Formats: sequence, structure tokens, C-alpha cells
Amino acid sequence: MKKLILASSSPRRAELLKQIGLNFEIRVGCVDEPLLPGLSPPELVECLAERKAAAVARDLNDGIVIAADTVVVWQGQVLGKPLNGEEAFDMLSRLQGSAHEVLTGVALIDARSGKVLVEHEKTRVFFRAMEDEEIGRYVASGEPLDKAGSYGVQGLAAIFIKRLEGCYTNVVGLPLARLAQMLKVFGYKVL
Repeated sequence: MKKLILASSSPRRAELLKQIGLNFEIRVGCVDEPLLPGLSPPELVECLAERKAAAVARDLNDGIVIAADTVVVWQGQVLGKPLNGEEAFDMLSRLQGSAHEVLTGVALIDARSGKVLVEHEKTRVFFRAMEDEEIGRYVASGEPLDKAGSYGVQGLAAIFIKRLEGCYTNVVGLPLARLAQMLKVFGYKVL
């Protein structure tokens, strides 16, 4: 079976791959992640995921490289990772009491053949109304600072989420059902 390479330093993505029993190594390439003007949110996450995968695959002779990029979209506005606590507070203030979408682009590249497959997953997330004090305490926890949209569904922010429509692991950062189907295209069966 081909080896798998996760092109991500995200501990959450690594944990998700371990959860489904995959053996993999981690390699991270140097990729700038600017918000590219003119791209729709699905195009954006697919483009960035493919860039991440390509940055790692070009240095390999073998293996399937897996990369992902996740953003939060609220009222048509893309929310990436906050730069600081103030920006995190602002993002969470906008998300509270409303629905938003989480999009993750997933890219696979077979380093030997150069075959590329890029797709995305979308999940709708509904936040309950939140008080400014709650948001402030959550931001002070430090949890929001390295996450798209300033929250982690698998952490403290779970208390803010009323419901999800779609894939839970997509909101964590890697849609496992989609990934398993994509890996099949490369001849790699998860089960």
C-alpha cells in the first residue's frame, strides 16, 4: 500500500487521520496563504489545499500527499484565522446567534504519477446567541487564535453550537468521509 503524507502541521488533522487508523508521516511545505481576490470560497479552499499538497509532493518520489485548507464563511465574507484576540472577538461577535458555513478544500497528489484530485466539503453551523463576557472568556482561553473563524468545534466552542448540517469532521478541519472516497480513486482503501 502506498504511503500517506499529511501536508499539515495541524494537530487536529493528524488526530483525525489517526482516528480512522491511517499510518502517515507529516511534512509541511512553505506556502503563503493569502486570500486570493476573485475566487469563490470553494475555489479558494481548493486552490490553497492544492498549493499545500504541491509544495510537499514536489520533493517526493512516492506516496500520496494529503493537504487541506479550511475557512469559515459568514454572510459571504471569508473568515480565516484571527491575527489576535481582538480580531477573534470580532469574528465570534459576528457569528453568534446566526448560521455560517465551514468549507474545507482537500487535495491529494500522487507524488510518483503526478495525479491530482481536489474537492471541497461544506457544512452549515448554527451558533446560539452569546454574551460579550462569554466571548471574552473564550478568547482569553487562547483556543480561537489558530483556528479559522476563531473557534474549534471539538473544544470549548462546542457550548456555542446549536446544531450542524453536514460533516462534523469537516468543521474540525478534514472531512473524513470525503477523504476516504478520494483515497479510493488513488487505489487506497481506508477499510
